[in-house]
Amino acid sequence: MSANDASGVERFGYRQELKRSLPLVDLVVYGLIFIGPIAPFGVFGFVYNASHGMVPLVYVVGTLAMLFTASSYITMSRLYPLAGSVYSYAGRAIGAGAGFVAGWVMLLDYLLLPAVGYVAVAVAFHSVIPAVPRTAWIVFGIAFSTFVNFLGIEATARANRVLFGVQLAILAGFIVAAYAGVGNGTAGARWSIAPLFQPAVLEPSLVFGALSLAALSFLGFDAISTLAEEATGTSKTVGHAILLSLCAAGVLFVTQTYFASLFVLGQREFASGDATDGALYGIAATIGGPSLQFLVSIPAAGIATIAGCVAAQAATSRLLFGMARDGRLPRSLAHVHPRRKTPERAILLIAAVNIVVGVALGYRLELLTSMVNFGALTGFLLLHVAVIAHFLRDRSPGGWLRHFIVPAIGFAIVGYVLLNMSTAAKLVGGAWLAIGIAVLLGLKVRDARASRAAAGELPERNT
Repeated sequence: MSANDASGVERFGYRQELKRSLPLVDLVVYGLIFIGPIAPFGVFGFVYNASHGMVPLVYVVGTLAMLFTASSYITMSRLYPLAGSVYSYAGRAIGAGAGFVAGWVMLLDYLLLPAVGYVAVAVAFHSVIPAVPRTAWIVFGIAFSTFVNFLGIEATARANRVLFGVQLAILAGFIVAAYAGVGNGTAGARWSIAPLFQPAVLEPSLVFGALSLAALSFLGFDAISTLAEEATGTSKTVGHAILLSLCAAGVLFVTQTYFASLFVLGQREFASGDATDGALYGIAATIGGPSLQFLVSIPAAGIATIAGCVAAQAATSRLLFGMARDGRLPRSLAHVHPRRKTPERAILLIAAVNIVVGVALGYRLELLTSMVNFGALTGFLLLHVAVIAHFLRDRSPGGWLRHFIVPAIGFAIVGYVLLNMSTAAKLVGGAWLAIGIAVLLGLKVRDARASRAAAGELPERNT
């Protein structure tokens, strides 16, 4: 960081322990890896059915909607360039209790996301090589991710660049084949604006209903904020990376879903079951036969998922580091390796949790996904509240539009998506939130006793 920003961590009472080595380009790649350049592949059929074929339009609206949340991340990352992300933002803008709750719900997202990925990969690989059990694939994936993260943030960045390049190559192959297929009229494909605009069926409720599905494809750009203490440049670098990664993901999502939609023009929806689950893979088979179908399924899904898991483990370890540094979690998790400058104990804890969760819930992928989404969206709500609280308290420059109206709109959008989640997701997420509140109350009792003991109001315990 620049000379003016070098004391950014110190002015909050911390020492600079993590290594600053990530330029803007690595942060952008990290965000895109976490989001997943081919994220729409797996949900294309569901979004298609919900939008009556206007999938690209849904992703255009989704990009615009997520920009409100990105704006709040940009604002707070400049004010509080700390590794704790929403935990730090809410804690300093609203209060320590709100910060803990924000960190707790985001843990549900970051901590379990690798497990979701490993289980998904295990399901795909086990279907191809049934002799190898799912558990073996899960353990192998966790071991790989942990090893990369353990080597240090620079090794993680190098792995991200390679894995991102492979994903872009696969996506480019799909788009080139689709372009040629449209030119040849394969399956009746032709150039059309129907995937973007169908006035006969276009209604706000239709688009926003589908948005509750598509918005989940964007989750991940927020994780860039967890690397604030390892970013180089100025305090604006993280914000720039968040904006660039989100916009780049939006362009990739709209492009790939537009080309895919051209091969099913006139089809209102896919049949329920496998036809919807694997809709885009079926389109790939129509375009380029079994070879293209295989390319965009097993290799693409495996590489994208493993890359996202490496990124998720890095983000989670920084969130644990930030909370442990403040005593909100065991302080041992704030330990930083003296040479690699990584929170090694936090990384190992994440690996252990994901092995247990992955093995225990290896056949409950839908439940795992619901838990992750609830954590992310609830954290976003607290992020928007933090921006508004900071503005009302300090009247920071930027005015009502940026610090009140924009986060209020972002809050409404995220709240709408959260309300449209499944009942099971809300029940499990609510239970996790209740546990967090109980832990918070326990911490408050502990802190109160410590304060009274320090003041001499409580007798010292014999040891």
